[in-house]
Amino acid sequence: MKLITLNCNGIRSAKSKGLLEYLQKENADVLAFQEIKAEESQMDLDFFRDLGYMPFVFSAEKKGYSGTAIFTKQKPKSHTLGLGHKLYDSEGRSILLEFKNFAFINTYFPSGTSGEERQKIKMEFLDYYLSKKLEWEKKYKKLIICGDVNIAHTEIDIHNPKGNEKNSGFLPEERKWVTDFLNSGMIDAFRVANQNKLHEYSWWTYRFNARKNNKGWRIDYFFTSKNLAKNIRNCKIDQSLVVSDHAPVILEIEI
Repeated sequence: MKLITLNCNGIRSAKSKGLLEYLQKENADVLAFQEIKAEESQMDLDFFRDLGYMPFVFSAEKKGYSGTAIFTKQKPKSHTLGLGHKLYDSEGRSILLEFKNFAFINTYFPSGTSGEERQKIKMEFLDYYLSKKLEWEKKYKKLIICGDVNIAHTEIDIHNPKGNEKNSGFLPEERKWVTDFLNSGMIDAFRVANQNKLHEYSWWTYRFNARKNNKGWRIDYFFTSKNLAKNIRNCKIDQSLVVSDHAPVILEIEI
């Protein structure tokens, strides 16, 4: 299977910059988008249906904000919109699809860059999400979790670790959460496929010519259950697509 995750920073904007042509060329089995910033009625779902995808859209209540979507060619056994939490679900942050052999979860983790209040919400979300993951493990034998986590895990996942150690997205407590999450039975698929590969980022600020100079952060992930480690064939960041401040991450895995 080929799976793609992308924070599209507005799906309508991304479409105008070549997203649809890229998806047609890549022909992935499952597409996961974060920050769609659109309601279902504002999205060109016929395009996806014509390519054989079934749409699952979870928009935020606030217009033009947040939201997630999954498009899949394989029909799931069931689907769940949301995490069962009023605030996070009002922001359309997560979708779960149950397939025959695994559960696939697409999540847009909160950012804490706008101030202390949102950072507090982010840390509470992280704790809540870990508890949800433990619930999912009891129900599903294999998990694939993807999305924009808004955290660079280690120093090789960010262009300037020293200069960002006090910034949201690279705080010690956030990085520890990723470590704890992995230690709870998950794998960072990109690191399995790429070991100590340097200067591979999935997000760049729009300022300071950051993308041109590759001064970025790796904050978009595919996590899998440890029991899927041997099934990972490749995981890469495709920097060729420029439709957002993020790049797509592609996972190739045998299920």
